[in-house]
Amino acid sequence: MREIYEQGIAGGQATFETEAPSWEAWDAAHLDGHRLVAVEGDAVLGWAALSPVSSRCVYAGVAEDSVYVAAKAQGRGVGKALLGELVERAEQDGIWTVQAGIFPENEASIALHRGCGFRVVGVRARIGRRNGEWKDVVLMERRSPKW
Repeated sequence: MREIYEQGIAGGQATFETEAPSWEAWDAAHLDGHRLVAVEGDAVLGWAALSPVSSRCVYAGVAEDSVYVAAKAQGRGVGKALLGELVERAEQDGIWTVQAGIFPENEASIALHRGCGFRVVGVRARIGRRNGEWKDVVLMERRSPKW
């Protein structure tokens, strides 16, 4: 999983992070029961997880997704399978909104999220810097039809 995350970091289109966190930091930041790994044989093809957006109780049903697919597995439906299952499990666990922040140039991730029922809420212009460059983030969300 770490290797796949590092591929995403190196590509420059997946995250503001510049290095992968320790397991302890990653574990503390992601919700138990909402962590998926796609495997084929002994190879990890991708992973997906949810993080809480806030510690405030009013936002208990809102989470942010992370979906990362190994370079060798991209274009094979791995991301769609992971995100689809993540959304389904979120709904079953009372999460009514899953959101994602995606760099505009990451067209594959935007298409993946649209394909899984997400809509664009807006663009957070120049919200942060990556390697000294200001970056926009497209905010997408999927509201559960159950809630």
